Amino acid sequence: MMRVDVGLGERSYPVLIASGLLDDAKAHLAPFARRGRLIVVTDEHVASTQLPRLTAGLADVHVVPIILPAGEATKSWRVLEQLTDRLLDEGVERSDRVIALGGGVIGDLVGFAASILKRGCGFIQVPTTLLAQVDSSVGGKTAINTRAGKNLVGAFHQPDLVLIDPTTLDTLAPREVRAGYAEVVKYGLIDDLEFFSWCEANAPKLLAGDAQARSHAIAHSVAAKARVVAADERETTGTRALLNLGHTFGHALEAETGFSDLLLHGEGVACGMALAFRFSAASGLCSGQDAARVTQHLAAVGLPTTLKQAHVDTDGATLVGHMAHDKKMAGGRLPFLLAHGVGQTFLAKDVDLQKVERFLDDERDR
Repeated sequence: MMRVDVGLGERSYPVLIASGLLDDAKAHLAPFARRGRLIVVTDEHVASTQLPRLTAGLADVHVVPIILPAGEATKSWRVLEQLTDRLLDEGVERSDRVIALGGGVIGDLVGFAASILKRGCGFIQVPTTLLAQVDSSVGGKTAINTRAGKNLVGAFHQPDLVLIDPTTLDTLAPREVRAGYAEVVKYGLIDDLEFFSWCEANAPKLLAGDAQARSHAIAHSVAAKARVVAADERETTGTRALLNLGHTFGHALEAETGFSDLLLHGEGVACGMALAFRFSAASGLCSGQDAARVTQHLAAVGLPTTLKQAHVDTDGATLVGHMAHDKKMAGGRLPFLLAHGVGQTFLAKDVDLQKVERFLDDERDR
């Protein structure tokens, strides 16, 4: 078993990574059971694949399942209300630990519900997708989507424990694994050229299901995120903002496609990272060779790198309009994550949005 600690003083918690953790869940989760029961929130897809494993792994601990619809639309006011009402009906107390079993949608929603229920109760992340395992389950960002945009209502609320079982990825569709891979390679693009080179060499094995490649990628990604979160938990110094590489462009693409299955979150991030590097090159900040290297790698693993591949055919002004709702907007200015090269991402606070519009107009022709 691999263990990564997220060092946040009194709010510190471990991330445990090992194949078969779900099958041995009692050893890790039973201490959190109150009156011999645990409430597990999941979605319809995960309920049919991983919930039986977790229930069997908990042995004589009584599992109370709450099963929600699958998909991005579940991160909504309506479902949040339904979930909190159900948790209250179940008599959840502040000392309880609600289990979030699923991908990023379930983790974000359950974490936010836990943050507001009785002014804050505990929760545990058991992520079952690659994207959630390497990114959203660690760091305490919780949120729902609104009409104005993605993740605009939420809270920082750290879990008490994260259990990652890489074998849960075996039941995912290849597209879901590819989408999660975007968040893996992101750590190389931010500040780790060596890891990006590892990704270039090992992505085919990881995507094909190689257990060693998957475990290495997950552990490396979690350790990288844990270091950033420990240094800048609430994104006040700018360090944690680097984790948003590709997200400003990506969230605009997701908004334009209606936060639907037409463009998965990881696919939006992948296209957003390619756009960020090409915009950096067009602005004279990094070489065209580096931008091409990033685009070529993402394309090689089957991720979208152009607006057309992201199913977006609209003008730059419309996409920048979506960006105007970004939660990072401050004083009418929107920071962008740009790059001087692979592994050399930086936060730019003086980007001309009209220049971004023109760039995106040009990108429609790619």
